[in-house]
Amino acid sequence: MIKILNTSDSAFPHAFSDILNRGKLDIKNVVTLVQSILDDVASRGLQALKENIFKFDKWEPQNLDDICIFPQEFQEAYERLDYKAKSALHSAYDRIYSFHLKQKPKTWLDLEENGIILGQKVTPVDRAGLYIPGGKAIYPSSLLMNAIPAVVAGVKDIIVCNPTPLNHTNDILLATAHLCGIKNIYKVGGASAIGLMAYGIEGIEKVDVITGPGNIFVASAKKLVFGEVNIDMIAGPSEIGIIADENANPKYIAHDLLSQAEHDEMASSILITTSEKLVKEVLDYISVVLLDLTRKDIAKESIINRGAIIIAKDMDECISLSNKLAFEHLEILTQNPFEFLPSIKHAGAIFLGENTPEPIGDYLAGPNHTLPTGGSAKFFSPLGTENFMKRSSIISFSKQALDELGEKCSILADLEGLDAHKKAILVRKKEIK
Repeated sequence: MIKILNTSDSAFPHAFSDILNRGKLDIKNVVTLVQSILDDVASRGLQALKENIFKFDKWEPQNLDDICIFPQEFQEAYERLDYKAKSALHSAYDRIYSFHLKQKPKTWLDLEENGIILGQKVTPVDRAGLYIPGGKAIYPSSLLMNAIPAVVAGVKDIIVCNPTPLNHTNDILLATAHLCGIKNIYKVGGASAIGLMAYGIEGIEKVDVITGPGNIFVASAKKLVFGEVNIDMIAGPSEIGIIADENANPKYIAHDLLSQAEHDEMASSILITTSEKLVKEVLDYISVVLLDLTRKDIAKESIINRGAIIIAKDMDECISLSNKLAFEHLEILTQNPFEFLPSIKHAGAIFLGENTPEPIGDYLAGPNHTLPTGGSAKFFSPLGTENFMKRSSIISFSKQALDELGEKCSILADLEGLDAHKKAILVRKKEIK
């Protein structure tokens, strides 16, 4: 069912190389199509959007209002929710808000003795666009995770794009939009949605930053519009890595591996362990758990084609392999998981202990679930408040400070051959007219 690799086998390096490349998106195969869609939206605006919605989502809007969902509909959907659903959404909102408030960057100033004032001014972007995927599933949790850090950052204008096949909206998503204070959702998906947010059309202003996960067409489009707007990251299929010792519960591991596998057929679920006994038990439980999953066909294909179990010689090797793979989600299921935390260098989110399954992070632990995938945790961070903010440097020199440092500054300008730079300093020191 799931491939089993042993680090002592001669074939392991080649097999491990395939896992390292798990997140490579074959963007070159879709980039021409995606660029044409983006160009079409940029040049023809609403007409291009209407044609793409008809082509991909199988319904035909007539005007701009047809593709927009308004706040009144959000409120009505919220009021239709039962008490338990509302309570769960509010708990998630409060916990996510609290966490992101703590990570909000600050404006600061520092006064030096000679009168130099240095610092940074942090301000939110004016307008943010959130892409919330749809199609195979509805993701109100992704709306919470993308909207709340923007709200905490102080973004005044937040729009959402969400594909709506057959023009069927979802009450839970709309209710979540009401909870987050969203004013507009546009029923547009794929590269068209990225084009709408990056370039704007008549009646819809472009945004400053686009965040949110999506398929290869969305990821490609975000990459292509980067520079026109800012983006959070280029995210690929979801993944989980689990480091487990002989004390880990095999039933928990089986369930946690499958919790990622059910996302889609391209998801990766990987266990790294030192225990061959644990491997056999996990395999048995996977076979049993799969039978009862509503998305068992998706999960099974993911486990067979993209899953792996790696048997390592010791825990140091487990950690080393994990750092090379830089998982989106990393669970450490060992007797004392915190002892390994200092050794974990690369992971989007780290889940410590058997009472911390990955889904708790997906929904309401607090940290963001929009995470770097495919090894990009080596250089990307989770989505956060700072993605919706920007820094301006603050510099103010007194006359005393310029007198003290001006000569050295003019020397550096002279070394680069920039005469006007040099003279802009010297004229203030009264050394030239």
